[in-house]
Amino acid sequence: MQDVFEMAIVFTAIVAVIKIIADWRLRTRLIDKGLVDEKVKFLYEDGLGKAMSNLKWGLVLVGIGLAALLGQIFDYYIEPESVIGLMFIFAGIGFLVYYGFASKQIRREQRSAGVHSQI
Repeated sequence: MQDVFEMAIVFTAIVAVIKIIADWRLRTRLIDKGLVDEKVKFLYEDGLGKAMSNLKWGLVLVGIGLAALLGQIFDYYIEPESVIGLMFIFAGIGFLVYYGFASKQIRREQRSAGVHSQI
């Protein structure tokens, strides 16, 4: 029975990867041919927004990994339930660090564009 579940998971993962790649190729071809409205085009372009999103999830995953590592290193001092709490705390810290970077970047872009705001 376990073999059936393993094969189903592997098959689903392969199908998901193929679908993601096919959707990405379709979107890039539509953008290249100019068949997408200008309002939607910025959603699929590479640039600073994508880099900031990658930074956000990188910080969160590093925080979760750090919490798991601390749970393994200090397994005599930290209960397994506490490790889950640490994962949420470190993930939250990752989001807060990202917020600091993102707000600083937004202010920098607004200053370079000549827009003043009350952030």
